[in-house]
Amino acid sequence: MPIDTHAAQRYVTPLREGGSLPALVDTDGGMYVVKFRGAGQGARALLAELIVGGIAERLGLPLPPLALVELSPEFGRAEPDPEIQDILKGSRGLNVGLEFVPGAFAYEPSAHADLVPPDLAADVVWLDALTTNIDRTARNPNLLVARSDDGPRLWLIDHGAALYFHHDWSGVDAERARAPFPPIRDHVLLPVAGPVEAADARLAPALDADAIREVLDPIPDDLLLDAPEGREPAFETAGSARDAYAEFFRERLTAPRRWVEDAARAQGERPDDSPLAYRR
Repeated sequence: MPIDTHAAQRYVTPLREGGSLPALVDTDGGMYVVKFRGAGQGARALLAELIVGGIAERLGLPLPPLALVELSPEFGRAEPDPEIQDILKGSRGLNVGLEFVPGAFAYEPSAHADLVPPDLAADVVWLDALTTNIDRTARNPNLLVARSDDGPRLWLIDHGAALYFHHDWSGVDAERARAPFPPIRDHVLLPVAGPVEAADARLAPALDADAIREVLDPIPDDLLLDAPEGREPAFETAGSARDAYAEFFRERLTAPRRWVEDAARAQGERPDDSPLAYRR
């Protein structure tokens, strides 16, 4: 299924909580929090947003709608901040946005842990172990809580730090793809999660080769072939880039999954008096 594409119309405000300086942008499709290819880790952070977000959507996890946001050459020329001007100049073309969630506030473990059902918490832990997401800790949960007709609702945001292997494809092989993910021990939802192995049984069957291809196929070629300044693209064609991601996930999802076993072990070894164990 194609990814929706919207034209950026107005730069509203930077979100300085993020190291890559995302921003709230008004588009012809509504308000989006946009990550820019001219900031931080560039296009590969945007690829992580699209791939992890696409997988989360396939799994039915709560993620604000993803979209591509196109910046014209004229966009943001009146912006007075030189840092923002530099980012926007390097971001002409396609960028990635998450639909703005009005009234949402940052997840606080001590205040909101009881709002997260154990099965949902376990599913998020599983997703982040699968995608090697180092950025869902108590210090930086990258979760939002928003009111809805059914009560408070959790939203997953900001996956640009996931898939960190793709910053050095030369070191990616079957062993690395299958490797455990030690940072999962610091996951903000691990103390309130149901059994991670049960999440594995629920979720892994939904990510067969066709499902992964459906996530990868709509990603724009120019994002797949973009490379940091001064470096050559890791692949000659967008097709070979998609094949490499598909092969990584094929290996990572092949049983036995050591990263699931390691996450379950971390869950079992967590002390009962952990300061994050808010749910009793």
